[in-house]
Amino acid sequence: MSDFTVEIERDDDGRWIGEVVDMPGVLAYGSTRDEAVAKAKAVAFRVLADRVEHGESLCNRPIPEDL
Repeated sequence: MSDFTVEIERDDDGRWIGEVVDMPGVLAYGSTRDEAVAKAKAVAFRVLADRVEHGESLCNRPIPEDL
C-alpha cells in the first residue's frame, strides 16, 4: 500500500510540489524533491487512515455491510 505514484514539479518560487496521482487533492510542498515526495506520501497515509477510521472505502467503492 505504500507504492503511491507521486508526480513532482518545481514551483516558480523554487519549492517542489508532490501530488499523489490516484488521490486528487493530496499534495505537499518540500524544499527538495525527496522532501516533497515524503510529505505527499505521509498525507496520503493520513487520508487513508481517516477513511478507515470513518468506515469509508479506500478505493472509491462502498464497503460491504457484512465486513
